[in-house]
Amino acid sequence: MTMTDVATRIAELRRQLDDANYRYHVLDDPAIPDADYDRLLRELDELEQAHPELLTPDSPTQRVGGAPSGAFAAVRHAIPMLSLGNAFTEVEVADFVRRVEQKLDRENPTFSVEPKLDGLAISLRYEHGRLVQGATRGDGATGEDVTANLRTVKAIPLQLRGDDWPDVLEVRGEAYMPLAAFKAYNERALAEGGKVLANPRNGAAGSLRQLDARISARRPLAFYAYGTGLVEGGKLPDTHSATLQRLREWGLPVSAESRVVSGSDGLLGYYRRIGDKRDALPFDIDGVVYKLDDYADQREMGFVSRAPRWAIAHKFPAQEQTTVVETIEVNVGRTGAVTPWVLMRPVHVGGVTVTRATLHNADQVARLDVRVGDTVIVRRAGDVIPEVVRVMPDQRTPDAVPWSMPRQCPVCGSEIVREEGAAVWRCSGELTCASQRREAIGHFASRRAMDIDGLGERHIENLSELGFVKSVADLYTLERDDLLEMKRRCDERDDTVPGTVKAGKVASRWAENLIAAIARSRDTTLERFLFALGIEHVGESTAKALALWFGDIEVIRRLPWPLFKRVPDIGGEVARAIGHFLDQPGNQQVIDDLLARGVSISDAHPPSPKLREGLDMATLLVDLDIPKITRLRAEQLAAVFKQVDALIDAPEHNFVTAGLPAETARALAAWLDDAGNARLLGEIGGALSRLDVITPAAPTTVTGPLDGQSVVLTGTLSALTREDAKVRLEALGAKVAGSVSKKTSFVVAGEAAGSKLAKAEELGVEVWDEVRLLAFLGEHE
Repeated sequence: MTMTDVATRIAELRRQLDDANYRYHVLDDPAIPDADYDRLLRELDELEQAHPELLTPDSPTQRVGGAPSGAFAAVRHAIPMLSLGNAFTEVEVADFVRRVEQKLDRENPTFSVEPKLDGLAISLRYEHGRLVQGATRGDGATGEDVTANLRTVKAIPLQLRGDDWPDVLEVRGEAYMPLAAFKAYNERALAEGGKVLANPRNGAAGSLRQLDARISARRPLAFYAYGTGLVEGGKLPDTHSATLQRLREWGLPVSAESRVVSGSDGLLGYYRRIGDKRDALPFDIDGVVYKLDDYADQREMGFVSRAPRWAIAHKFPAQEQTTVVETIEVNVGRTGAVTPWVLMRPVHVGGVTVTRATLHNADQVARLDVRVGDTVIVRRAGDVIPEVVRVMPDQRTPDAVPWSMPRQCPVCGSEIVREEGAAVWRCSGELTCASQRREAIGHFASRRAMDIDGLGERHIENLSELGFVKSVADLYTLERDDLLEMKRRCDERDDTVPGTVKAGKVASRWAENLIAAIARSRDTTLERFLFALGIEHVGESTAKALALWFGDIEVIRRLPWPLFKRVPDIGGEVARAIGHFLDQPGNQQVIDDLLARGVSISDAHPPSPKLREGLDMATLLVDLDIPKITRLRAEQLAAVFKQVDALIDAPEHNFVTAGLPAETARALAAWLDDAGNARLLGEIGGALSRLDVITPAAPTTVTGPLDGQSVVLTGTLSALTREDAKVRLEALGAKVAGSVSKKTSFVVAGEAAGSKLAKAEELGVEVWDEVRLLAFLGEHE
């Protein structure tokens, strides 16, 4: 390539990467897969390393962070970053609005409203569209220069889009850690024996105050803009809401939950709506913020002390409180995982009184050093199970002793064991353990799995304890008389067992309805079937991915675990869990029994051709996670041995001849000496050949009035759930997509529809309300 070609390619790569960041973080409409993004970034980095004279500070490669800085410089804010007054009751909100109305001499003023993220307030300074400085809020007047760390946050543009921005623009906003990223970070930290983060807010603050920006780059932070500071050499719109839209156009993420409302009723209605959906939001919030929308009105209201009179934060009830641990017990789940939990002195937290909290696993107990009698801080977010986040050791009693995992299962008495390198202790009783059996059957019958309506916890407990059901497959051998016999024996055991059915016609009708529900569940999809099996780490999204890629249960149950890593977003831990489940003869027997007893999977299809894309011997060796076998070493082996089978009986010196260092050759030979590893290597070749010859039944083709049409659902529907709407639309032939594009046929918009509705309006896509959807569904029932 000539220098001109290199410069052109670098410019194009930067444009593509910046556009991908904008679409992902601002529009919530990803344009390319993560793997493609990484490939483009890698190509750009290689070109810039080869031509350092073409490197610029705003290049996407410069987000990775530099060497430790040693200290943070002080930054004096040109315009102070003010704090907000708080309201905790509806009366206080009404008083706030009344003061505004009196000052402005106008009823029902207009407010811009948005969630109050529980993160860290920051200020970004852009000069001629380029990020030159980022600072924390500090005391409001002076903060700390954390520019190097903020440059690692992909949601923050290094160069603004367009060209109509002011010469100097200070953007105020919140750096935060998304809940999914926080959970994944802590799970990884626990697995690696590292320090976990107390909560997302502490995670965000700690990440930005790392002296080594390379550590910040490994922390999963995001950002939302909520206002501006200093503006020079340009002009912003006259309202706050219009300014947020302008910031969004310049490439800065703005909350899709931002709205404009009027008066007290509008504010309180917004507060309740956000409160209702708080648990479903992808980030932590501790309230909502109300701001007068018109900047002229803001100037008229002015300030009091260090807070504006034109804005207020309406806070939610506290989600953290202190209490005392009364005892530590364990619970046995459906996979045998033994989870510690604490019984606490009752405490009001997150709007409810709680007495129990989870401790996740034994490592968490040891890290926190929780003991009976300790004073602890408990956190509860919405419907999430409360958890102990911190112990207060200065309030510990002298006789408190460390807790240790019991050696026998409290339910069945079987040994509690822990596999080498695993974080979780498990009951070894498997389905002989009543707790595991009940949990497995309950999960199997749940609405999102096999959807056996009417099979509640009490019925499952009785069927299990009385021996009518010993595995999930036994549900399909139940008859009406079995259920009535269960009822009779329960009545003999206890005349007033809560939850059992009454005698006579009521009992008979209940039994008939349950048998009918079990019969209906026999016809299912591969996605539901896989989810219902209760494989560890396989939730609905993973089950759907497996169904789409492999297409048939008979294909899936024969594959070695490394091939599951071919599916996007399925990593080594999940792939190993699937393989471990399928390696158990008892689990294979359950699958055989389910199919033999009439369970029919209606959507079987051939495996995806993408399974073989980029799949060569070197890739397979890397996927096997063999110690010391990097991509380079795998390619060396592939060049010499050609096929994985040839490695199995090869002597160690042949690996050295292939170019491996002596230590790496010894590690590979030791790995192959394990009979299980050698067998796995041999199975892979056979599995790959089967993927070409297996031809499952053709998929059932859905035909209907929406054949070939793409539909997007957004917002909250009142008459039916989003899932019900999705099922009914798909039954009419539609493909229900997750994002809006030019190919979308129409969008169904419920209450509080956000960015997807805006995208549809921008592209001119037809929008239906719920009334029209229900009318259409009614016409085609």
